Amino acid sequence: MFDVDTLAQRWDLPLPGKGGARVRSGAAAVETAAHSLARASLDCCVKCTICETMCPVMEVTELFPGPKFVGPQAERFRNGESVDHSIDYCSSCGTCTRVCPQGVKVAELNNQARAVMRAQHGQVPVRDRLITQTTLMGKVMTPIAPLANAALANKPVRVLMEKTVGVHRDAPMPHAQPMSLAEWLRRRAKRAHTLVPAGSRGPIVFFHGCAGGYFEVETSKRAIEVLEHIGYEVIVPKQGCCGLAAQSNGLYGQASASVVRLCEQLVAAGKDLTIVSSSGSCAGMLKHEAHEIMGVDAEALADVSPRTVELSEFLRDLDDAGELPHHFRRIEATVAYHAPCQLKGQNMGMPAIELMELVPGFHVVESGRACCGIAGTYGLKREKYEVAQAVGKPLFDVVREVNPNLAVCDTETCRWQIEQSSGVKTVHPIWVLHAAYGLSRLAGIEPKPERRP
Repeated sequence: MFDVDTLAQRWDLPLPGKGGARVRSGAAAVETAAHSLARASLDCCVKCTICETMCPVMEVTELFPGPKFVGPQAERFRNGESVDHSIDYCSSCGTCTRVCPQGVKVAELNNQARAVMRAQHGQVPVRDRLITQTTLMGKVMTPIAPLANAALANKPVRVLMEKTVGVHRDAPMPHAQPMSLAEWLRRRAKRAHTLVPAGSRGPIVFFHGCAGGYFEVETSKRAIEVLEHIGYEVIVPKQGCCGLAAQSNGLYGQASASVVRLCEQLVAAGKDLTIVSSSGSCAGMLKHEAHEIMGVDAEALADVSPRTVELSEFLRDLDDAGELPHHFRRIEATVAYHAPCQLKGQNMGMPAIELMELVPGFHVVESGRACCGIAGTYGLKREKYEVAQAVGKPLFDVVREVNPNLAVCDTETCRWQIEQSSGVKTVHPIWVLHAAYGLSRLAGIEPKPERRP
């Protein structure tokens, strides 16, 4: 009989590229996970339970016994074998690692243990393999964007998806765009007038991520236009997936190969150039997850990682150096801002707030909530959807209360989750700066300019 799961196992294979030979399958990555530096940190755990009091998942469900229990505590008994399948309910938000006073790599341990468990027991369902194919989804959906969006908005279709694939009928879905970023770049005419002479600050590489290439095209466009407006030559190389979705679903082989191939593409774009990313989660994969969680040891990653910077962090650092132009229009608004877990894990503070509050009249209310619940692909899954909604509910309430027309968040799936669950349009911080520089109007806040006769 045709076995879909057996066929799907083949997807955990390397992509073309020099790094492929080093990650021929998930086995090497899983072996690394079982003997990592994160595992060495577990003996620093003093069972203070701070991680458990701060865990957003443990707070809303009894299905997850907490990061300490499935992490440092269970790790002492694993000896290479999985001892508790409840670890699959960890959302990998990273809160536990950030709050640990002893420096235990709790989130990293949990992520690795889940990958080992799935590799040992073959517990990666077809759904979890399908939802990691983000670039493929973009390529398939873009040419038929209206049809794809209509299908994903159709209730009977979504019910069928839930029953057959396991993606919850109410989970947020990406919105297909009629034109990819690559197509826009080919067709566009660059602005004749920029605030700082075009290209005078030299070249930088723009890393947009899968979503920024196909689903969040407008965010990528605005990021490029702002960077050009303040004087940079923006190089946008051909680029594939960073592998984050595969990594979070335990497909370490696929993820390792993807990230190495991506790094090779970014290296080819220009030696020693700063790499700026509008996707905070994808930037985090290059800066942290690939090496610290999966143990990827590749020359291209070692090259790319230290020169990758998230977009708001890049602009904030420019401002700190006195090099960011402050020629902003006044925008009267107060909006809620949520810093995603992936961004917090990079220990950069909240540069988006600092940037947006440079705009006259613009005020930002930080959400104060740990997580929106989506955790990349976690909140899409039928069995985890209700948990994700419970985790995010306090955030959704704050967003609606502060401004029912607009909210701001740095990463794509978090924006989709907030917008779907709160009903409030949610945008990347670069939308605010794009509008403040007079390059657009801020949707939901400002009326569209009247057309001249």
